[in-house]
Amino acid sequence: MSIIQVPPRRVIVAAYPQIPDALTEAAAINSYLKERGLESTFGKVDDASLRKRVKDGEFDLLVAVGGDGTMLRASHLCAPCKVPILGINMGRLGFLMQFGREQWHSALDQLLKGEYWIENRMMMRAEHVREGKSIGSWHALNEVVVCRSAAVRPVRVSASVDGMQLTNYVSDGLIAATPTGSTAYALAAGGPIMPPELRNILLVPIAPHLSFDRAVVLSEGSSVNITLRGGEAVISVDGQTPTGMAEDDAVDVCAGEYVAYFVRFGDRGYFYRNLTTHMNQNPLVGFPR
Repeated sequence: MSIIQVPPRRVIVAAYPQIPDALTEAAAINSYLKERGLESTFGKVDDASLRKRVKDGEFDLLVAVGGDGTMLRASHLCAPCKVPILGINMGRLGFLMQFGREQWHSALDQLLKGEYWIENRMMMRAEHVREGKSIGSWHALNEVVVCRSAAVRPVRVSASVDGMQLTNYVSDGLIAATPTGSTAYALAAGGPIMPPELRNILLVPIAPHLSFDRAVVLSEGSSVNITLRGGEAVISVDGQTPTGMAEDDAVDVCAGEYVAYFVRFGDRGYFYRNLTTHMNQNPLVGFPR
C-alpha cells in the first residue's frame, strides 16, 4: 500500500518460551532493532514485569514471537493499551501471522520505512451471570465457548439474540466467535470463514444432536445470551482455563470496547492468500503419534 506510517521507536519483543527457539529468535530481533537505533527490549510474553511495562505505556509496538496462541496472549495485553502487534510465526499454523521466522528481516525493514498499515480486529466481551449477578467477565479475540465438561454427555443450552429467543441446542456446546475466531475452533466445527474486518458475532454449534445444526452470523451490533439448561458445562475464552457453570447460568456476549491492532504489509488481500496456503497444507497432518 502507498500509505506511509510513522515508524515505531519503542519496541518490546515478546516470545512464548514453550516454543523451541522462540526466545533465541526474539533476542536476534531485539538486537536487529537496536542496531537500527530503536529503543528495544525483549522477554517472555507472560512475564509480569514485561506486562506491567506495556500497560504503563512504555512501548508503541509489540513484536510477538511464537504461534497463534502468542498472538492471543499479546492481544489480551495490548488491546486495552492500543499497542499494535507484529506477529512472527514460530508455531505451526500461524493464521494470525503474516510472516515466518525466515522473513522477519524484510518485515522489519519495511516497518522502519513506515511501509505498513494497521488492521483492526474486533474483540468480544463475555460476562458470566448467575442469578442475575455478574460473577466474571473476559475479553476474547477468537471465541467464547460454552461446552460440556469432563462428562461425555451433551449439554442443553438456549441462545437468545438481542433478547429474542433464537433456538435451543442439544450438543457438545456452542461457540460464539469473532471474524478472527472464524478460522479457529469455529472453522473446525464447520462454521464459515469471515473476513477479519467485519464486526459480526458468529454462532456455531458443536456436534449438535437432533437440533439446529447450522452456523448463524449475527447482524453487526447484535449480542447473544447463552443459557445452560441442563448438563455439566464450562465456559472457555480463547482457550484459557475453563470456568464451571451451574444450571441456568448465562453467558452474555457482545462486541467489546477493545480492538486488537495488527501490523500488516502490502495489500489487504493478504488474508485470502494466507488462507489458501493454510487450507491446502495443514502442518498437523502427518505428525508422529
